[in-house]
Amino acid sequence: MSAFRSAVDVFDWLSGYINLERGQQVPNWNLERMRALAALAGHPETCAPALHIAGSKGKGSVTAMLAASLEAAGIPCARYLSPHVQDPRERIARGAGFFPDAVYAAAGEQVRRAAGQPLPPALFPPGEAPTYFELLSLWFFLCAREARCEALAVETGLGGRLDATNIITPRVSIITPIELEHTAILGPTLAAIAREKAGIIKAGRPVVCAPQAPEALAVLRETAAALDAPFFYLPDCAKISDIRASEEGTFFHLDLFDNEGGAITPHIAAQCASRPPPGPAPPLTGTWFTALAGRAQAQNAALALLALGIAFPGITRETLRQGLARVYLPARFERYAPPAPPAAPIIRDGAHTPESIRAVTETFTTLYGRGGALVFGCAADKNAPAMARLLCPAFSRVIITAPGTFRAGAPDAVYQAFTAEAAALSAKGPPQAAPAISITLNPDTQAALAEGLALARSGLPLLVTGSFYLAGALP
Repeated sequence: MSAFRSAVDVFDWLSGYINLERGQQVPNWNLERMRALAALAGHPETCAPALHIAGSKGKGSVTAMLAASLEAAGIPCARYLSPHVQDPRERIARGAGFFPDAVYAAAGEQVRRAAGQPLPPALFPPGEAPTYFELLSLWFFLCAREARCEALAVETGLGGRLDATNIITPRVSIITPIELEHTAILGPTLAAIAREKAGIIKAGRPVVCAPQAPEALAVLRETAAALDAPFFYLPDCAKISDIRASEEGTFFHLDLFDNEGGAITPHIAAQCASRPPPGPAPPLTGTWFTALAGRAQAQNAALALLALGIAFPGITRETLRQGLARVYLPARFERYAPPAPPAAPIIRDGAHTPESIRAVTETFTTLYGRGGALVFGCAADKNAPAMARLLCPAFSRVIITAPGTFRAGAPDAVYQAFTAEAAALSAKGPPQAAPAISITLNPDTQAALAEGLALARSGLPLLVTGSFYLAGALP
């Protein structure tokens, strides 16, 4: 068995394990499996203070903002998120960059040793190996320990309660907006899904929470109260205003309530049982800029700022500014630049829920107007009709395709949803400012993207969205 030499070697080895993202199920899915694996590796999840992020949208952006801000403050931060867009190392990184190959390789060897040891038969019945995501998560923690990182920004993969990352005890848990998603696994209602996301809340540890539907909010508040976890609901803590989004990023103004000089007050600090040694809290009230574009990024940045002010009170306003201004994450309203520059802008975005599609459509049409081109593909379990209702009024050319090759798609059903919505719009008469729409189906992802790029070369602004895998398939 040859030794790993690079991250690519480790990813190739991991690909031989069960992959939940491909829809395969684990008969005995529980956190004790992950704890057993972590114990074999010496519990690397305890190597540094952690911030834990769950929710339906915005998780990756918040995670990247946290990591970039901590790095700007001189705190080496390991960042874990999914999925990747083009480079698998995007999942396991330090700040906005990658670890050296020596770190990936050394941590990979430790994962292989742990996976090769006898595993408790009660947790791993004969013939049942650890899952891809369990081993990937273990690899992340080991990379962080190997690189001697001093903080962890950890995004959940699916849900929260039983997610493999949920063996950490974070300084702060962060809940981004919750929508109906993965209902076959997480439950059929917002309340059921919120219970799964609320599983990352730990006893006595603060929670920072984005605006939520009442059904989800009630579950999150109840869980926090039962665990005596201070609950900071963003609408109760702060006001976001004057949001200005452009291709370069997003400006916004943040007013923090219950504050002294715009900083987190001693009253708030006293509620946080998990705080590190006392230090001055950074003033958060004021105008901010994040390099991630889109109105939704203002809220994501506010969540990150509030969480960092609670967990790392010694961090300064200037380093927070630097971190937000430097953050980069592919396929979050990213201006894509193909080898041959097009006549019109090309934006790729991994939006795949109705609310995230609403946000990206709003930003796209604000910047480029209505009547552009759209290449759209989503996984089979997504709400295509709801997304079609949001997208159809904004585009004149729509190309429906499969979301790459990694996730199973149903392009025929998505095409039917879009054509039905277009027909409904037509039946209502000419809507104000809505373009005439042409919808075509091309299940071949690369061929569909080539069609979209040709439209951009002809002068139509192009949006590629519906799946991170589709966004990552751009040549």
